[in-house]
Amino acid sequence: MASFSDAARFLLLTVLGIAGNLSTADAAGWRSDLDWAALTSKLSSSASLIDTSYQNVIDECGPEFSEPSPTNHALIDQPSGMCLPHKYLGWEMSWPRPSENGHLNQTFAQALTDIYVDPSYLEGWMLDPTNPSLNLPYKVLFPSIASDVVAAVNFAKEHGLEISVKNSGHSYQGASSKKDTLLLNMNRYTHYAPTGITDCDASILGSTVTEDLSNQPCLLSLAKNKSSLIRVGGGENFDKVYRAVIAANEEEGYKYHVVGGAAGTVSPMGWSWQGGLGGTTGGRLYGFGVDQVVQLEMVLPNGVHVKFGPTEWEDASAEGFIVPKTKVVTGVCRSNPDEHDEEKWIWERCPEDFDTDFNDLWFAVRGGGGGTWGVVTSVFLQLHDYLPVTPYFFNLVPSPTEECSAIAPQFAEFKAQYISAPSLLNVTKEHSLACGSPDVFMLLMCIGEEDVMQAWTRFLDLNNSTDPAKVACLSKLVQENNEGVMQTPKGYAEGALFGDLDRFPGKVRDAPAPSWQGNQFGVFLVPQSFLDESEENVKYVLESADSLGTTPYYAFGGGTVSGSDQANSLSQAHRDAAFTLNFNLTGNFYEKIFPKMYDLSDKTKFPPIFGSNHAGFLTTGPLKEDWTKPCPWEWTFKERGEKCISFQEAIYGTERLARLEAIKKAVDPQFIFNCANCIGNNLPEASKSQDQDDEPSPS
Repeated sequence: MASFSDAARFLLLTVLGIAGNLSTADAAGWRSDLDWAALTSKLSSSASLIDTSYQNVIDECGPEFSEPSPTNHALIDQPSGMCLPHKYLGWEMSWPRPSENGHLNQTFAQALTDIYVDPSYLEGWMLDPTNPSLNLPYKVLFPSIASDVVAAVNFAKEHGLEISVKNSGHSYQGASSKKDTLLLNMNRYTHYAPTGITDCDASILGSTVTEDLSNQPCLLSLAKNKSSLIRVGGGENFDKVYRAVIAANEEEGYKYHVVGGAAGTVSPMGWSWQGGLGGTTGGRLYGFGVDQVVQLEMVLPNGVHVKFGPTEWEDASAEGFIVPKTKVVTGVCRSNPDEHDEEKWIWERCPEDFDTDFNDLWFAVRGGGGGTWGVVTSVFLQLHDYLPVTPYFFNLVPSPTEECSAIAPQFAEFKAQYISAPSLLNVTKEHSLACGSPDVFMLLMCIGEEDVMQAWTRFLDLNNSTDPAKVACLSKLVQENNEGVMQTPKGYAEGALFGDLDRFPGKVRDAPAPSWQGNQFGVFLVPQSFLDESEENVKYVLESADSLGTTPYYAFGGGTVSGSDQANSLSQAHRDAAFTLNFNLTGNFYEKIFPKMYDLSDKTKFPPIFGSNHAGFLTTGPLKEDWTKPCPWEWTFKERGEKCISFQEAIYGTERLARLEAIKKAVDPQFIFNCANCIGNNLPEASKSQDQDDEPSPS
């Protein structure tokens, strides 16, 4: 893989002009045949529509990849709005090799060779601004209010354009950037979070939902036995959300907790619509990101500004759920879409010719991926009661030691047992669910009451090791507060803030940092039932992780099963997983292990096997005709697309994908939103038109 010194050389060559000149099309502006002034005339004064080029990427984005400690915070606010957190995302399939047809005639093996084995050619390809694999939009709109988005979607619909949508670009599958599209960069959109927290008045319980849905978020929140919400704008990331919650907690006394992602620069939008793994923020207590959504506000592909959410629900506690079951979803349309002042917005019943089913849309958006159903302009997220946080780190404090490194495999086993098999350590289910961990080996993040240090000591005892030095390999993270007292941080975000001497003091750190490439493969959903069957299965999974140098993502179980409103598109396999893990899916995995993990008896319904949040562009299932055989590396991507289980089917399963594709055709018949690896993106052109057989099936 290219190094940071390579990046510096790349920039130097470009500045000297060796990299070549921009194409005529870039210089003239993308689609200069269109009347862009007509669109500009409908935008608010704070919105901006600009032409961009590959030179913007070189000048604005490239230098950050050469920084000793690069951060996405530096990329997000660049003037062109073009920067992506992983450099290869700027090319189709995150692969800079030149291709005229999206790499269809090139092989999977060649992609691996270029990216991992012999990247020597990559620099030359990346120096070429005329490389046909470049996947960057050259017309960018920065909307600031919903009317700007409405104008953009209507303009795209009128002229047959596609729209891509980007917040921070955290999409390993490449859904945030696409050539020949109008990019809506939402980063400058109205920020609601700083003043967006609402404390619901319990006296409204029993009230009917108002026609404009203004009291719907609080009524649903109270039905969940919760009392607080936060409204988040479509351009805000978790850094902004976390800091808004921190500010409210510091002002009012710690009372709020929000479930969110580990990286401050991840968006609550894309994160939630892919599922939303809360490994550091109590997801195992409160559910996935999709489970935190109480109301949605969007501009749909038909250009209509809507908001919608559940208006009828029923208690589901007898079935083991901790939230009500959604029965009916109702939406309203804004009747004055050109009005810029939000206080004057009018929400009314949608007109008779409005044919979008809000029940389907509620199902599809929450779990069916971002960037494909329209543009989310704001969302109400559930807040929970504050609980103290205890971060644990292995082999870190005061500094890593060889003795602790030697027992790293034992710590991996301990973490797996504490989270996925707590009874082996005499740990209660409640104490187990309090803790989770992203795919960071050394971290275990706990919220509320837990039993980690006692369990770690018991684990070492069971393994005939009572050495105090080994016990000390696991320790609490403490920080110095404003009074000079060492204590654990108040919350996950408080412990992840950049320091005063950093470039972005006070902001929540991002992880991973900007790099040349992100994750390219699928993250496998390991069923909890598979681990429960035998200790041998647990051993197999941990050894597989160790052999690849990967770590399970522990954000599953408990609330991620019981926190569902039973009206979202996350697969049941996603709900029932113990964790996700990058597996070596070659060799005999599909033949020997896969059938033990999943029921393959119905050959017409492939099961969902991958998690969506961290799925990379090379994610593919096994052969369509034989699920026990992997998709061959030597096949071209065209062959793989025809003969192997697709990215989408491997994530959602055959049955759920069919429903999502039918909803996609109904909601976006022109496929204005057609992002990489999103729902419907892989459909042949002939099948994108809806027919009578494509009616969305009931949940």
